[in-house]
Amino acid sequence: MDTFDAVYRVYFQDVYRYLIKLTGDQALAEDLTSETFLKAMNAFGRFRGDCDVRVWLCQIAKRCYYSELRRRKESVSLEDLPEPNADEDPEGGALTTDEAERAYALLHRMAEPYKEVFLLRALGELSFRQIGALFGKSENWACVTYHRARRKLQAQLEEST
Repeated sequence: MDTFDAVYRVYFQDVYRYLIKLTGDQALAEDLTSETFLKAMNAFGRFRGDCDVRVWLCQIAKRCYYSELRRRKESVSLEDLPEPNADEDPEGGALTTDEAERAYALLHRMAEPYKEVFLLRALGELSFRQIGALFGKSENWACVTYHRARRKLQAQLEEST
């Protein structure tokens, strides 16, 4: 992609959807999407092409979100997390509301990189290749890390019932 306008047109919705999943807040996602593209526009000349443009933009978006959380000095509480949508659940909506709340609480306390890889895959809908690129690791690393996080979460859910 030669022009930033083309990048904006092609990837705007992807970045916005990623931020909606990450933040659970439409207004915040809109603000962060704008901030992401502003930062990307300023850095576009320095983009080396080492990774997919979508991955690069999502990295910027993630940093904008983390900066916003630090700026607000907020921690994410269960009440602020979006309710799971049964249509988006890969297991067919098998989680009850109580299970979903426990899962969010356990996920919130999960160690990095498991927490972030799980969120990027399950909510951000990024491929393992894209996740690996975000971390500077391989696609296989991202896949293994995601499945380990999923197993940990499942085990902790089973223990808490």
